[in-house]
Amino acid sequence: MFPRGTLRSGLLIGLTTLMVGLTSTASAGSAPSGKASTTPSLGEALHASTAEQKALTEHLRAKGVLFYGAWWCPACFKQKSLFGKEAGNRLPYVECDKDDAGRQRCISAKIRAFPTWVMADKRIEGVQTIEELKVWSGYGR
Repeated sequence: MFPRGTLRSGLLIGLTTLMVGLTSTASAGSAPSGKASTTPSLGEALHASTAEQKALTEHLRAKGVLFYGAWWCPACFKQKSLFGKEAGNRLPYVECDKDDAGRQRCISAKIRAFPTWVMADKRIEGVQTIEELKVWSGYGR
């Protein structure tokens, strides 16, 4: 049996090392049109974005939607990846676990699970498909 906290600490150190490597590699010149990524802590999607994914990201931004997540969250990486590289880098993202300011922002927003999408008084938790986000946000209406 491992001493209390040792296994968790080791796993967190390993995940941190992996994510730092991924984000360092991903952030080098990967943002669209020379703009910095809004989601650098989540890593980089493998495929280019479609016009539909880009349009949905811009719609979400215009509606004031926020995507809350954490750098260590595999579901958050999956959510970002559903948007492809360019659109994923423009998502309206709030990082909940990199620093105290982010943690406090997420506590104030009553974030209980990752990912969480918030639009005014509406919220949904968990990974959402592109189609689910379109319906939820009123895209195309």
